[in-house]
Amino acid sequence: MDIARPDIKQKKRRQLVVWVILAVIVLVAAGFAVSRLKPASPNVDASTVYSDTVKRGDMVRQVRGSTGLLVPREDAIRLIPALTDATVVHIRVLPGAQVQPDTILMDLAAPELDQKLLDAQLAVKAAEADYKSMQAQLQSTLMDKKTSAAQVNADYTQDQLQAQTDQKLYDLGVISGLAYQKSKGTADQLNTQHQLSLQQLDVNQKAIEVQLASSHAKVEQAQALLALYEKQSAALEVRAGIAGELAPLATPLQVGQHVTTGTSLAEVIQPDKLKAALQIAETQAHDILIGLKASIDTHNGVVPGHVVRIDPSVVNGTRTVDVQLDGPLPAGAVPQLSVDGTIDLENLTNVLYVGRPALGNESSTLSLFKEDPDHKGASRVAVKVGRASVQYIQVLDGLKEGDTVILSDMSHYDGVDRIQLQ
Repeated sequence: MDIARPDIKQKKRRQLVVWVILAVIVLVAAGFAVSRLKPASPNVDASTVYSDTVKRGDMVRQVRGSTGLLVPREDAIRLIPALTDATVVHIRVLPGAQVQPDTILMDLAAPELDQKLLDAQLAVKAAEADYKSMQAQLQSTLMDKKTSAAQVNADYTQDQLQAQTDQKLYDLGVISGLAYQKSKGTADQLNTQHQLSLQQLDVNQKAIEVQLASSHAKVEQAQALLALYEKQSAALEVRAGIAGELAPLATPLQVGQHVTTGTSLAEVIQPDKLKAALQIAETQAHDILIGLKASIDTHNGVVPGHVVRIDPSVVNGTRTVDVQLDGPLPAGAVPQLSVDGTIDLENLTNVLYVGRPALGNESSTLSLFKEDPDHKGASRVAVKVGRASVQYIQVLDGLKEGDTVILSDMSHYDGVDRIQLQ
């Protein structure tokens, strides 16, 4: 028969409890160890990232204008306005055509101007006739004055001689003192009349000059009005004025259309006189100065130039910078052609520099991945940078010459300090 052994059953129970406690301890320890482990470094395809090596040397600091246009220079544009109210009767040349200075672009008609021109021609003839009539009349009056003055002068001369003769006779005792005094008084009287006649002649001469000048001014006024109408009449044949290309107007004119004075009739540009208008971010434009060298990429060649104007206003976060082209334009360079441009700001000598990262501004501290010497992994480092250019940025601290860093956008790995490159 079986004998009950309660001590064995109790022993087995104690062993089970011990094993359970040990299992719990092992599980807790394993969990703690796992929690203490760092996550594995993510793998990154090396062919998908862009890297560059830190160098030492001279760095040309530049800014780029990626949205620019070729536009005519101010001295290469001729805008032709209407000089009078008129009607378009004939359009001879269409936009895009090559023109010469005497090329007639269109014909205008202005019947009222024809009548004004005729009236002005008659007014000039009338003013000239009045001037000649006054001139003849005044000359005749002047001649009468000169004749009277000449007679007074003759009498004065004769009486002067008689007075001198009577004085000698008086001194010899031939004539009495009374006769001498009479002769002398007559000579003095004629001397006064002679002086007055000369003054009157001078006054008349000046008066004639004033009257003739007033009459001549009327002639000149009539001639100026005639010249204006003649200019307006000649402008009814609208000529190019310069050699170039006829540009399209914002609002094209039509035959039969009435135009008022000042209306733009045509615009002629010289396509070989172009400048580049670059749009530069306002945060970069503050360092640009007049005269700085620039390079303009027309996508069919690069043309050197220099900065000639900086627009003081900001539009949509950019400022317009005009660059005058110093070299010949390549084929296909026409107004409104899209171009890119770079402007040289300064030359930094003997500095550490590296390619400009996808993310990061100048004069800041960047977080970059520096590659291991074997290029199989990269660790995050803090890099202090200085002045920036279009392609490069100055390294102030955190890297040394020969280090290789990843310049691509690595924001997907902001939570890790190391990656593996495959």
